[in-house]
Amino acid sequence: MEILRYTAFSTGPSGGNPAGVVLDAGDIDAAQMQQIAADVGFSETAFLTPTGPNMAAVRYFAPIAEVAFCGHATIASAVAWAERSGTGALTLDSPAGVIEVSTAPGPDGIVATLVSVPIRVSELETLVAARLLAALRVTRHDLDPALPLRVSYSGNSHPIVGVSPAVLDALDHDQSQLAALMAEQGWGATVAVVSRLAPSMFEARNPFPPGGVREDPATGSAAAALGGYLRALGLVEPPTTITVQQGRHVGRPGVLTVDIPVGTGGIAVSGTAVPLP
Repeated sequence: MEILRYTAFSTGPSGGNPAGVVLDAGDIDAAQMQQIAADVGFSETAFLTPTGPNMAAVRYFAPIAEVAFCGHATIASAVAWAERSGTGALTLDSPAGVIEVSTAPGPDGIVATLVSVPIRVSELETLVAARLLAALRVTRHDLDPALPLRVSYSGNSHPIVGVSPAVLDALDHDQSQLAALMAEQGWGATVAVVSRLAPSMFEARNPFPPGGVREDPATGSAAAALGGYLRALGLVEPPTTITVQQGRHVGRPGVLTVDIPVGTGGIAVSGTAVPLP
């Protein structure tokens, strides 16, 4: 068994979000996957078990828990697969549902695109919203009124919290308090704290207490959730493309491209990935 290490949503090893990738995990069980993910130490490691031509089952493990879906590890896995088997379509059967992925050559290497499961957007109860803001150490005065608080499901449930760029830069959440709230609410991935820098440009920070990670450098699942949220609330006119910058605050800048189609289907998230030394 070979454990690969890639960084996704970056054209170089110093940016983006590192992920572990195992392309043939058919001989190991969940307990072994969890131990490998803990040893690798990245925010997620993806374990693929091929099930047919350009098809595989996939499971994702953070250092302390399994997660239903992980965007950056999907992008990393797709690029690693394409480097060995050629570009094209790849169907991944994840715990969150079937994820269709495609790869193609690009000017900076192979570009992978995933299409999320259909997005569901819901409101937060008043008390839950207040507790979320308290855990983030953000007040209602810090919120961007043009980006209402919501939870957006893209395979994982991501609270979307819109703030000004200055508030985003100063974000310093309470990890234990946020972890407790997220466990109680069944939010198994990240909170997407976002700023709208321009009509089609966002910057994001993503605390990830359920995975034992303080802040995720680039989050494909949350980017898909953001795209679905913007469409559901009428904050963009689809079809359209937005760009999400993430990772600057933790020294690993990356770029995620989000294509938002008309309708209610999944959101496409694209990016490059490169091997880590």
